[in-house]
Amino acid sequence: MGGTMGPILLWLQDVAAVTLLKARRTLFQAAILFCVLVLLLWVSIFLYGSFYYSYMPTVSFSTPVHFYYKSDCDASDSALCSFPIANISFMKNERDLVMAYGQPYRISLELEMPESPVNEQLGMFMVKMSCYTKGGKTVSSVGRSTMLHYRSSLLQTLSTLLFSPLLLTGMTEQKQIIEVELFSDYKTNAYEPTVGTVIEIHSKRVQIYSSQLRIHAYFTGIRYVLYNFPLISAVIGVATNFAFLSVIVLFSYLQFIWGGLWPPDQVRVRVMIGDNTRIQQRREEARKRMERENSQKELDSPKIIGPVNEASDFQGNDTEAEPKNISIVPDASGADVLEINEKGSHDSKGPEEIEGLEMLDGCLLPQQGETMLRQRPAPWMKL
Repeated sequence: MGGTMGPILLWLQDVAAVTLLKARRTLFQAAILFCVLVLLLWVSIFLYGSFYYSYMPTVSFSTPVHFYYKSDCDASDSALCSFPIANISFMKNERDLVMAYGQPYRISLELEMPESPVNEQLGMFMVKMSCYTKGGKTVSSVGRSTMLHYRSSLLQTLSTLLFSPLLLTGMTEQKQIIEVELFSDYKTNAYEPTVGTVIEIHSKRVQIYSSQLRIHAYFTGIRYVLYNFPLISAVIGVATNFAFLSVIVLFSYLQFIWGGLWPPDQVRVRVMIGDNTRIQQRREEARKRMERENSQKELDSPKIIGPVNEASDFQGNDTEAEPKNISIVPDASGADVLEINEKGSHDSKGPEEIEGLEMLDGCLLPQQGETMLRQRPAPWMKL
């Protein structure tokens, strides 16, 4: 029983070790992937925020308007000594312009005026606005007329009775807010940017509690979508940045691991290695085939035996030295031909040696029993 449980326990221990190693590796890879995804998400949000901050101009700008006028005239006259006038700067933080170049803006002036008899008898009055550049040059000027809204005596009485508790506690007042639209589509010039404006009210009897100058951007195109649909625009922008950065990281990872999606250098090296291997294999096959053919020819070729009555000299043992057969064959012209035949296969000689022997010896004579004769061609055989 103990001998059977031993291998099982070892197998379970190996399986547990491999499983733990795989789980640790998987957890490590998951942690790296999570960190990379969080980093990509953070970078995507940062890029979208930077784009929104740099691309979107100031949506609205509001500043109080403080009018001033001369007061050195006759005190007995209830009228003002001069028209109320105010100078307003369009510089934000004393270095940045409020209005972006080429962006249309709507500029309006809000006047908080009491429903006093003086304002009711005032009737219509003129509000003038003049925009100037850094050098003091006026680039645009406009004038608009306005007045209090009409309310009859009965309506004023009913309103006073209805809101008397609030009027008595000071939570509300008998006043009207008059909004005067000065520019509906104002664009600042890049070559002559607007840095300030002068607002003047052409009336010496007007009574004003306070006033506000409001500048609101009128967006079109992508800015309109970004401003009116901020949540959808943020989701689309962050998702686009995340996908783009993910593709870049993926291509970088593949370039680092594989050398790219389609590594042409490696493919070329593999093809060249394969060609060389096939060439070597073909060479080996050809060499083995030639060796087999040479061996077969050596076995099939007849041995050259000299004349019986010829004396042969042997030096050493046959296995150690190659014997030579020397035969003198008389030819037709009476000359003796000395022939030396080395032991071995004629097939082992190269083509150049065989051609040299054929040119030297002429043609081979047919075999006569066990003797091979070489005869030099006679002059009559050349005819």
